[in-house]
Formats: sequence, structure tokens, C-alpha cells
Amino acid sequence: RENEQRARKRKMRLLTHNMLSSNIKGVANGFPLRIEVEKVVEKQVDFNADFLKNMFAKIEWKALVDASRSMGYSELPGDANPAMLDSDDFLQKFHHALLELHLEEGALVCPETGRKFPVNKGIPNMLLHEDEV
Repeated sequence: RENEQRARKRKMRLLTHNMLSSNIKGVANGFPLRIEVEKVVEKQVDFNADFLKNMFAKIEWKALVDASRSMGYSELPGDANPAMLDSDDFLQKFHHALLELHLEEGALVCPETGRKFPVNKGIPNMLLHEDEV
């Protein structure tokens, strides 16, 4: 059970993706990282409306929408505003995209250089090569 809990926590969620960027030396625009999908898993997470309402202002919406679509989920509206947080339907879709979609295998790609950061077993490897530091 403990291994199962650890495995669940390490999945590359779109919440994490929304806060990652490429830090390669000289890159001016390293966000958002493009997602190349090999395998997506969906894991049910307890719904918490207060958490979602607090996170909404911190999320780069277009990046979340594009990332969720790249992972096969197209239920999020292209634009969103705080008034939508009163809608249970919107909150459920936001919850699913942000917390329940996990990139299990694939890559995160720097939008400026095309450098691929592999994601294996849900863990993104963002380590830079010596010449990128």
C-alpha cells in the first residue's frame, strides 16, 4: 500500500506541468513545455472545490487547456474566468484535467529549443546537460 501511495504521488500531473519551464541557458521563453504523449493514466483524486478555487488564479489557463488536449482531454473551455468557479460542472472538468490526468511516459519539450525532457514512470527528468547550464 505504501508503494502504491508513493507511485500515485509521483505521477506527472498537469498541475506540475503548469509550473515547469525550460531553464536552458539563453532560453527566453521556456514556458509552457509542449507535451509528447506515449502513455497517459487517469487516477481518481478526492474532489476539493476550495483547493481548485485557490489554484485557479495561479494556473496559466491556455497552457492547461493545451496540455490537457495533448493528453486527449478536450472538455476544458478555451477561456475561463473566476465566475465559472461557481459551476460544479466547470469545477469537475478543471479537477479532472489538473489532478487526475497523469503523463506516465513521454516527454516535455522546450518551446524555444525543442530539447526533450523525458518522462518515465510519471517522473519528469529536467536535468540539464553541462552545455545547457
